[in-house]
Amino acid sequence: MTEWTNRPQEERALLNPAFCATLLWHAASVRKGASRPLAFEECFLVLPLVLPAMTRDALPATTATAMLNWLENNPVEQRRLVVRSRLMVPFTRTALLFGATRGFFRVTRETLEAEEKWGGKVKGFERGSSSEVRACVQKARFVSKWFLKAGSPSTVLAILGVRP
Repeated sequence: MTEWTNRPQEERALLNPAFCATLLWHAASVRKGASRPLAFEECFLVLPLVLPAMTRDALPATTATAMLNWLENNPVEQRRLVVRSRLMVPFTRTALLFGATRGFFRVTRETLEAEEKWGGKVKGFERGSSSEVRACVQKARFVSKWFLKAGSPSTVLAILGVRP
């Protein structure tokens, strides 16, 4: 991986561990009280779906749109996701490590669970953020709910065409 200071400004901003950890926190936080927490393997799909504006904008507006239907209408996005998810693994790992070591969330072999005590600070960050950052946050929450509606983690990965 390229040294952080030698990366383009946009990459440093979008892929910075704190920002990526915040998106993962939001994805995990919407699962509080749900039938299952965010699966560890699903974490690796959040950033590739949320960070690229083209993909983020192509995502459906509600979870009423089935993932399979969305993929039928957006086959290019599925191909992009397969490639992008592999490329984003190091950034997701770094974000997970960053967040876990700071008590932002709990990471187990199977799940990611947001620490509620960070809710106020995260919401304060969101309020002071740009519209693009808020869009990323909103879609991180959306994709987590969408994954839950689609079925088990293995079903989500199979539908999206990615392998752990």
